[in-house]
Amino acid sequence: MRLGVHVTPRSGRDEVAGWRGGELSLRVTVAPEGGKANAAACAVVAAALGVPKSAVRVARGETSRHKQLELEGVTLDDVRAAFGEPPEALF
Repeated sequence: MRLGVHVTPRSGRDEVAGWRGGELSLRVTVAPEGGKANAAACAVVAAALGVPKSAVRVARGETSRHKQLELEGVTLDDVRAAFGEPPEALF
């Protein structure tokens, strides 16, 4: 499945900050240099879902704060259990 995320680099801690519109908001401590922020975002999501880091990868938006993550072996119910119910789309 794919999950839309908004990543904020250079934050005070690595964490899932909750839903922001239709995207999951993530904060990571590393700078967006050399793909480090992407790797940290994948690790944060993998840890929250209880899956290996290799099960989460950036499918789209490698250089953007708005990304699509590809989650292997994860269902919508798993996402709801880990992050809560996503808000309804505004449009």
